[in-house]
Amino acid sequence: MAREFELCPGRRVGGDQPCFIIAEIGQNHQGDLDIAKRMIRMVKECGADCAKFQKSELEYKFNKKALERPYTSKHSWGKTYGEHKRHLEFSHDQYRELKKYAEEIGIFFTASGMDEMAVEFLHELDVPFFKVGSGDTNNFPYLEKTAKKGRPMVISSGMQSMNTMHQVYQIVKPINPNFCFLQCTSAYPLQPEDVNLRVISAYQSAFPDIPIGYSGHETGIAISVAAVAMGAKVLERHVTLDKTWKGSDHQASLEPNELAELVKAIRTVEKAMGSPIKQLLPCEMSCNEKLGKSVVAKVAIPEGAVLTLDMLTVKVGEPKGFPPECIFDLVGQKVKRTIEEDETITEQAVENHVKKVKC
Repeated sequence: MAREFELCPGRRVGGDQPCFIIAEIGQNHQGDLDIAKRMIRMVKECGADCAKFQKSELEYKFNKKALERPYTSKHSWGKTYGEHKRHLEFSHDQYRELKKYAEEIGIFFTASGMDEMAVEFLHELDVPFFKVGSGDTNNFPYLEKTAKKGRPMVISSGMQSMNTMHQVYQIVKPINPNFCFLQCTSAYPLQPEDVNLRVISAYQSAFPDIPIGYSGHETGIAISVAAVAMGAKVLERHVTLDKTWKGSDHQASLEPNELAELVKAIRTVEKAMGSPIKQLLPCEMSCNEKLGKSVVAKVAIPEGAVLTLDMLTVKVGEPKGFPPECIFDLVGQKVKRTIEEDETITEQAVENHVKKVKC
């Protein structure tokens, strides 16, 4: 069983804890603070555990030529990529306002630090945990510095290999044991054949002492629910208020009704996972009483006869007698009284039934 740790105050992940659901608002707020607040409230009302954004200090994330690159996409908010990103980037004061708002309505708040300076700011902001986006998972100096901050970490693995993830584990583990990996494929929207949920199982085998989760960019909720059924202890999905809005992430995001349905489905699946012990349950008793079968006399059996298999059959009997799995154990036993054809074989009709009939 993967070890547990406290991801947010009072909220543990791993082991038998419920899946921690991160609603990734990212930059689907369109650069509008009021929309961002509406989205925080929406994810709270839908039952998610955490509202997450993406924080960049643009001059530390991109070089000058990347920021000056013309950006002619239909999703662009400016003539250059830098203008586009600046439109979507909230200031430090705006982040403080958003975090305060999240605290007021009672939902955890964090962000992916998209560069080292963004991590410094988020540490100052006192977020409960750091999310490492897939683009920084192989950025080993960044990982080391982030791990040294001492906050729990959620690390996505899009675009990475298993070899790289072993390196990530070896870097982070000695510094900060409170982290988990998310299986992720960095495509928007993600096609089912590229999801590779079996990587969750591979991670569980390779890293048995940390929780494993899933970050999905597919459409719909079925794959994410399946990930939880496979043992994902942290789930991250992008969310939006409207998939038709301008922005490349909206199409791979969940609208409010979908997010609410996902949360409900996950909690239902968690209940359904139940116990690994197979036994007759109290809820099955009425069905068993009505339809459960018993061993019945196939022919009339005289007193003192030794039972053979051809004397016996299985039917729904009244009253109840030996269950069907006992039929072979009854062979060779002596009956104490005459048993009529089609009569249930009961314990009282068989000699020494407690000692000789194992079932």
